[in-house]
Amino acid sequence: MQNLEKISLTERAINAIRSEIIAVRWQVGEKLPNETTLSEMLSISRGTVREAVRVLVAQGLLETRQGSGTYVLSTTDMAAPLTQARRASLRDQFEARCALDVEAARLAAIRHTPEMITELRRLLAERGNYSGGDKALFIARDLAFHRAVIAASCNQAMIEIYNFFSSSITETIEATLDEEVPEPDMQAHADIVDAIETGDPDKAAAAVRRFMAPVFSTLDRLLLS
Repeated sequence: MQNLEKISLTERAINAIRSEIIAVRWQVGEKLPNETTLSEMLSISRGTVREAVRVLVAQGLLETRQGSGTYVLSTTDMAAPLTQARRASLRDQFEARCALDVEAARLAAIRHTPEMITELRRLLAERGNYSGGDKALFIARDLAFHRAVIAASCNQAMIEIYNFFSSSITETIEATLDEEVPEPDMQAHADIVDAIETGDPDKAAAAVRRFMAPVFSTLDRLLLS
């Protein structure tokens, strides 16, 4: 691996480690070097390595095993071009994500606490709008917001399902940063939080459907093109 410049260190670390994974430097199931070794290989801090690994776990390339370390989960590049087959696959993934998000928002409207709303607004402010730059970090922050919505449902089974499909959900987030699929803006995200805070489950579900509608419309158009 090459040394990294100090600009966008996290993004560069993510790209460097991802490249090694896709090039099958480590086989699926193989354990990665520890944080200290990776930080020396990349000439960056252990904290930056930790952040890069966290993003790659969210993207489905790595998995962490408590008390054991980090292992390669997949060597497939999730940043492949939006082929027609991938568009169809994304439509399926967005449908599954929408089903989870809608029901989670409904339950969150009923079960949320004031602290949960505060946390959602904090995560949303941290997320901001994507305007280029550190793409992987933005994806991680966006995923953190949506995880918090799921957590506010107070449904452990739903939380576990969402975590299980995190790599697929990450791919849907990444797809919205491509030019072909629209990225829901801050207001669309804020509308979900506002609707949950009202305590009206129907309003919360409707806010998620409005959030997803432009994405479905665009994917349907692309599939017909």
